[in-house]
Amino acid sequence: MPGGPSAVGEGIGANAPKNKMAGIAMTAFAAFGGILFGYDTGVISGIKEMKSWLRQFGSATDDFANHTTGFAITSSTESLVVSILSAGTFFGALIAAPTADYIGRKWGIVLSCLVFSIGVAMQTASTAIPLFVAGRVFAGLGVGLVSCIIPMYQSECSPKWIRGAVVSTYQWAITIGLLISAVVNNATQNRDDASAYRLPIALQFIWAAVLAGGMAFAPESPRWLVKGGRDADAVHAMSRLTGLKPTDPELEVELDAIRANLEAEIALGESSYADCFKFNQSKIALRSLTGIFIQAWQQVRIIFTAQLILALTQMPWVNFIFYYGTTFFLRSGISNPFVITIATNIVNVFMTLPGMWGVERFGRRRLLLVGAIGMCVCEYIVAIVAVTISVDNIAGQKVLIAIVCTYIAFFASTWGPIAWVITGEIFPLQIRAKAMSLSIASNWLWNFAIAYATPYLVNKAPGSAGLEAKVFFIWGTTCFCCIIFTYFCIPETKGLSLEQIDLMYQNTTPVKSLEYRRRLVAEGPIHPEKIELKDVHVLSDEKA
Repeated sequence: MPGGPSAVGEGIGANAPKNKMAGIAMTAFAAFGGILFGYDTGVISGIKEMKSWLRQFGSATDDFANHTTGFAITSSTESLVVSILSAGTFFGALIAAPTADYIGRKWGIVLSCLVFSIGVAMQTASTAIPLFVAGRVFAGLGVGLVSCIIPMYQSECSPKWIRGAVVSTYQWAITIGLLISAVVNNATQNRDDASAYRLPIALQFIWAAVLAGGMAFAPESPRWLVKGGRDADAVHAMSRLTGLKPTDPELEVELDAIRANLEAEIALGESSYADCFKFNQSKIALRSLTGIFIQAWQQVRIIFTAQLILALTQMPWVNFIFYYGTTFFLRSGISNPFVITIATNIVNVFMTLPGMWGVERFGRRRLLLVGAIGMCVCEYIVAIVAVTISVDNIAGQKVLIAIVCTYIAFFASTWGPIAWVITGEIFPLQIRAKAMSLSIASNWLWNFAIAYATPYLVNKAPGSAGLEAKVFFIWGTTCFCCIIFTYFCIPETKGLSLEQIDLMYQNTTPVKSLEYRRRLVAEGPIHPEKIELKDVHVLSDEKA
């Protein structure tokens, strides 16, 4: 399922170090799907501020202080245009699991590209808001499918020793997509006809075609093939992934491991979504809720009443910058907002790399705590600086830009990639698929909510709160809540097998996980059958 390096099984090629690059190269390409997500997210930030787009979809205004182009759209229209993509991705995430199970992982990705392209075509051809919005819904469905199926495909096909880094490349691709969108927007913004916004939108056809074309020639997930009883096809796919001959004994060992894991799943029986919230020795409810919340907090910033884990929380503020960054810089008095948006996205791209490395070097829990603290401090500084300096204060504006870039650096190197890793590691076998689906869907649900609410919070139009930069005081406080969430809900799982993580949840709490993890590492690997049988017993007792 989506969002994690340990999502399914132990991966392919783990016992074949001489061919280790084969599986990595095969599965790393799938991360290109992150370009679709990142580019689409970023491109809307720029085009909705272009004069040609506002002239086509908005109306004339004499409020040149807030609308320098002479045209404007209402807060409700802006909210709808930006947030409706996340509404589509929410449903796309929900239907991704049955799609991938029915037609396969690689063809599920190809189908996602087709759905996404339909949405791009509708946006490119639209001359009115209704068709443009409908196009964003279809594009959202495609992005939602991709966001689930690609990490699932990667986790099933990549070598287990580097699975976390491989799946993290999806997040890196998202940041690259954001950067490309900023560059393209900057290149076309001064065109005075519809090509100013149609070119950036239509360019998405290329991203979809590259991903679909590449995946059409990629091997299918051997695990999915084994599950469907297609053992001969599984042998061929695994041979391509590992570089081993179909008759190689090591390849048969890998197939036997997949079959054994599948048999264990069958023995556990079918589980319902209600099983994701069972309070038992394995702390199923805590784990499911942790996955849901960390995915929501990775992408979304709204005040959210969480009666199941925390009383009151809200998400950090990174997507605000990428959805509304151009608008924010314009209203902060910065003369060339498109260039600043490019700069922030460059920081986002390059600071994701140390996060991909640090997740195995320093651990998940420590980096999440450092990231939340850093983002919290940055947001309070931005709020204070933005509300106390004038738009003519060049030094103050430079400080503002520097702090925003620092904030993005903290996010990109911590919460960006690590949320995907945590979501893939913490779920037990019997509810893994459904819990991951709920986690990724929650990401898009709250993404939609904050994208829709932000114009009303920030804009000074009638009916809006007009907070502008003061909104950072709210987001800074919610980042403090993220620190509390991480401390009490996120265990340290670095270097542990899935079975050891399950054992950790059964015998300790996230607060005490560092000490217990050291014990597990010292004791070495445990026999998987012991935990699998224990899980079957626990689940059977509950259903009885």
